[in-house]
Amino acid sequence: MRIKDIKSLAAVQGPARSVAERLQRRCYSVEDMRKLAAKRLPGSVFDYIEGGGEDEVSLRRNQSSFEDWAFLPKWGSVEHLDLSSTLLGGRVAMPLTLSPTGGTRLFHPDGETAVARAALDAGVPYGLAHLSTTTMEHVSAAAPGLRRWFNLEPTADKGLLQAVLDRVSNAGYEALVVNVDCRAIGHRERDYRNGFTAPPSIKPKTVIEGALHPRWALGFLANDAIAFPNLDAEIPQGPLSSTPDMWRTLLAGSYEPTDWDDIRDLRARWDGPIILKGVVNPRDAVRAAEIGIDAVQVSNHGGRQLDHMASALDVLPDIVEMTAGRMEIIVDGGIRRGSDVVKAIALGADACAIGRPYLYGLAAASQAGVAHVLKLMAAEMTRTMMLLGVSTIPELRDEGRDLLRHRSEAFTRALPTDFRPNQSPTAEFPPAQLAYSDTRTP
Repeated sequence: MRIKDIKSLAAVQGPARSVAERLQRRCYSVEDMRKLAAKRLPGSVFDYIEGGGEDEVSLRRNQSSFEDWAFLPKWGSVEHLDLSSTLLGGRVAMPLTLSPTGGTRLFHPDGETAVARAALDAGVPYGLAHLSTTTMEHVSAAAPGLRRWFNLEPTADKGLLQAVLDRVSNAGYEALVVNVDCRAIGHRERDYRNGFTAPPSIKPKTVIEGALHPRWALGFLANDAIAFPNLDAEIPQGPLSSTPDMWRTLLAGSYEPTDWDDIRDLRARWDGPIILKGVVNPRDAVRAAEIGIDAVQVSNHGGRQLDHMASALDVLPDIVEMTAGRMEIIVDGGIRRGSDVVKAIALGADACAIGRPYLYGLAAASQAGVAHVLKLMAAEMTRTMMLLGVSTIPELRDEGRDLLRHRSEAFTRALPTDFRPNQSPTAEFPPAQLAYSDTRTP
């Protein structure tokens, strides 16, 4: 090969002109963003994102459950591929939401504001955590066109509850995301070792880690102290929340007893949609539908609460069957690829929610990092649907279970109901496929 031929094959790129372009060249997956975040953050802070409860069995199960499902693409025309869908009565650019996460400014000074702006640009809803580090009003002002949801915990104090609901409504939040899996805080051993307690415990290794990550340390020290201003019923004055005792109470898991009567009371007080987050028991989902709850977020809290829990995907088919279309279903936990979202939708979910993936993006590059993660998810969903043979989210839901096979199932699950093994091989079912046999018990 001649030199001029080699030159014609070589594509020399100039320097990246923006953070977004640099991420596009370096990070091809959420895992790449995770690695970049790990470099940017002190180890103890990164552990706060990564960690789960106790032995982290639930944490690992969340991701492995997606590996249990394999695609069965169908052949046919794919035209005008469209990821858009509807969720809680509104349009979304893709069936994805950003789940509430606490302490967000710990990962980047721009915190919830950067996340909200990226979500707005991507056309997906954002759930602001009760333990967010930015006021709900500031997030509303930063992203006024965003579909904003607010996350809170059930409480028996009806006066405080009504005051918080009034504040949430005045700030323009359309839906509530209500945690029903936080009666106690999980035993997160990584955090204890790193001094993430209430109040925080500064350890020598924390200081050393900060010194080894000067960019993070400077951003942390140059901005307001980490506080939780949405715990107050009224807008707090100054950078610190006036209710540190409530924060300590939340971390300690010392809650007032609440039950289904409190959920009914909340339903009566709030006119907008309510999502119960942390539902894994199908009977709870049915009960929620009966009292008029609009959606459940099937979740084990990212594996951070009770260990050895079922993953969302483990229980999703049963919840879909038992609720029978009476409410919408959102799934979170272990989602790292657009193909994971496609699997959940095919199994009956209306949408998925992510937490850790967008925090990786935030830690890596603020708003541009979150935006890059959302672009990756959209591109992977598009590619997966194209290869799967479906054009739209409604079509994906309609085809649903026929496009997937669980590792425990016999292959005949995917064949038409009128097909019999003793039929002659056809072009649609060639001999090699007919000869396949899976002897495992369904």
